[in-house]
Amino acid sequence: MSKQQLVSQLLSFLPANAVLFDAEDLKPYEMDGLSAYRQTPMIIVIPDTEEQVSKILRICHAAGVPVVARGAGTGLSGGALPLGNGVLLAMARFKKILHVDPLARIARVQTGVRNLAISEAAAQYGLYYAPDPSSQIACTIGGNVAENSGGVHCLKYGLTVHNILRIRMVTMEGEVLEIGSEALDSAGYDLLALMTGSEGMLGVITEITVKLLAKPERAQVVMAAYADVQKAGAAVGDIIAAGIVPAGLEMMDRLAIQAAEDFVHAGYPLDAEAILLCELDGTNEEVSEEIKRVHDILLASGATSLRTAQDDAERLKLWAGRKAAFPAVGRISPDYYCMDGTIPRKQLPRVLARIGELSQQYGLRIANVFHAGDGNLHPLILYDANLPGELERTEELGGKILELCVEVGGTITGEHGVGVEKIGQMCIQFKDKELTLFHAVKKVWDESGLLNPGKAVPTLQRCAEFGAMHVHRGELKFPDLPRF
Repeated sequence: MSKQQLVSQLLSFLPANAVLFDAEDLKPYEMDGLSAYRQTPMIIVIPDTEEQVSKILRICHAAGVPVVARGAGTGLSGGALPLGNGVLLAMARFKKILHVDPLARIARVQTGVRNLAISEAAAQYGLYYAPDPSSQIACTIGGNVAENSGGVHCLKYGLTVHNILRIRMVTMEGEVLEIGSEALDSAGYDLLALMTGSEGMLGVITEITVKLLAKPERAQVVMAAYADVQKAGAAVGDIIAAGIVPAGLEMMDRLAIQAAEDFVHAGYPLDAEAILLCELDGTNEEVSEEIKRVHDILLASGATSLRTAQDDAERLKLWAGRKAAFPAVGRISPDYYCMDGTIPRKQLPRVLARIGELSQQYGLRIANVFHAGDGNLHPLILYDANLPGELERTEELGGKILELCVEVGGTITGEHGVGVEKIGQMCIQFKDKELTLFHAVKKVWDESGLLNPGKAVPTLQRCAEFGAMHVHRGELKFPDLPRF
């Protein structure tokens, strides 16, 4: 089927402003938050009903045209990168909050609803939605499900997968399914967990039922400054080992501190090598007791100074710097590459030291901003794409950091997904049998392989090529890598 024929079929049931195919209309959609990778899609469709989504997918399936679903485009792994020969399915018009049930503490929302908008709608009932990615003012709940996003409060309250109950989705063949329920559990296999983090490869989500939590009686944050990054990393393990589970436990190094303070003026100490932000929440009595215990632990771990927020305004100000860390770093470098790996907490000192060594080795500055409590690292590699070869060097350094995460018992992603960015490192994380199983799951849901193809799960051939490249460099061995 030609592009013109496909456009004609789509326009038979979609309004003209919902089918984009001229070059100037396609250009704004050529990338997501990973701006280093760009591709202009063949056609963009912007439906506003589930029935339209079903029709679009049925037409594309019959024509053998690949489809990439897109939310707000804030993803950082290239998961929503379009295909030059495919349709980009933009879900931006699915932005209705369909129902908030304060008694059941749930909300039923469309996939294009912003993360923060859910909490804003639930606030009148004293409720909120817990997962809070740094991009929550813009990112959509559908994208959060696709990537299994977290945020600064995921340590205590979990990732997206722990905070949703049910989804409605459309398969590549156009079939509408409901997965999960409003009950605490569902019979059969946990398909809801399978869909969460599937990166748009198994279906297109149209509606989500999320859990809502009661706002805690009190929340208070402590900021600890350190003269040594490794000591700050070790303090994270000390807090958890003491049996305390903070609502949030975040860490920033000197470069990130300075960038955020210059941008937000949160009151961060500019002479510190690292800071920890530790938030406790619960009843007044619980918070008072835990604040004292955390103070003692932080001082014993080598903190040079402590500051406790005296009111909610000061608490939010301290968090504002952390939430704005990514754009803040963007002000001090022409470009930056945001990594996302997860490690066991006990490995934080070792990994931070090694990241510092890699930064020196490659001659590239790295600002470390991450969810320290659950070991989810976000090293920001600062570079200039205008300098020949610097992007390639940055990507190589980023790959080293991800491989380090695997080496210490971690994983190559925590919440950003694999997309196109980390598909090579999937060959390190998983062996051939595991990758074969992933492809088998994909085939069950999308037999024709038309939903977001080429993302997240590499082919065995690609892994063979990736392994050969590393062996040539003398950096990595794949003793049981299949050769095709």
